[in-house]
This record gives sequence, structure tokens and C-alpha cells, in this order.
Amino acid sequence: MIVLNWRSLAFVMALPLAACGSGDTARYLIDAPVVAAGETRVSVRTVELRDVSLPTHASGTSILVRDVDGALRPLGDAEWADDPERAVTGTLAQLIDERSSATVAAEPWPLLDGPSARLDVRIDKMLANASGVFEITGQAAVSAVDGRPRERVERFAIAVPVTELTAAAVTDAQGRALVALSDALIGLLR
Repeated sequence: MIVLNWRSLAFVMALPLAACGSGDTARYLIDAPVVAAGETRVSVRTVELRDVSLPTHASGTSILVRDVDGALRPLGDAEWADDPERAVTGTLAQLIDERSSATVAAEPWPLLDGPSARLDVRIDKMLANASGVFEITGQAAVSAVDGRPRERVERFAIAVPVTELTAAAVTDAQGRALVALSDALIGLLR
């Protein structure tokens, strides 16, 4: 015979209610659109992309939009399906690997022989604006492990149009912005 006290009974009764509350949230991937294959030659063979640093407004699960007053507000019940830092790092590593002559992997470096260079990306702002623009700003640093490429730190500012303020449109714009950012990062490796 199972005996339940009041606390156990309340817990058991709350389980179905908790499951009902989270079913309406739509989740979106941080991903890049398929782009035409084109490989840019760079001066290094292998690159380790350090974990991309995101600001607090971009590292949470909520998809935020800056309204005309400057306030950041969640976009309905839409959320990111993955940890944004991990997803942005993985997407950029994949894009740079596919679009350059270098082999690129996110940290930690998976091979016994170390990478030729390290790429450190720190994003200051990554969000859609009510004005219809998706922005990514920040700085990137290239550090040479074996003498090439030339070490440097450069700022970047990416802006792409957002067709409408829906989660699908913001996700699409973010993907296009990540493609543009990957092209800028490839330029640092030349």
C-alpha cells in the first residue's frame, strides 16, 4: 500500500500542470543558411576558434528585439533551441571551415598537433532592431601559433535587413549576419 503525505500528494498533482506550461514555446536554431560554395585561401592550415563571448542580452534563451524606445523585449514565446554561445561558436567554426582553405574546429582543439592559429571573437551586440536591421558588433583577435598569420585585433560591425519582426525572420537574419561575420573573420586569416 502506498501512503502519500500532503507534500507528496501536492508534488504528484503539480507534475501534469508543470508539463502543460512549457508546451507553447517555439524553439529556433541558431544556424546559417546554405551559401554557395567558395573557398578563400588563407595563410594558415588549421585554426582553433575559441568559445565566442556573447553579451548577456544574446546569451539567454529568449529571442530579444530592441524596440523603438531602446528597450529589449522578448519576441513572443520564441526561444533559442540551444545555448547561444555554443551554437554561435559551432556555426562560425563550420562556416569558416567550409568557406576557407583552413581546417577549423571550436575549442578545445581535437588533434594531437596543435592549430596554426587561434581566433578569439568577442561580440558586444547581437540583436534585431524594430527599425528592421539585425546587428552584430564586436572585436576579433588572431593569434599566431607558428608565426603566421600576422597577429592583430580588429573591430567588426555587421548589419543585415530583417524582413519582419517574427522569430523566423530574426533567425534568418541572424544566420545571414553570421555568414557575413565569417567572411570578415576569414579576411583576418589571409
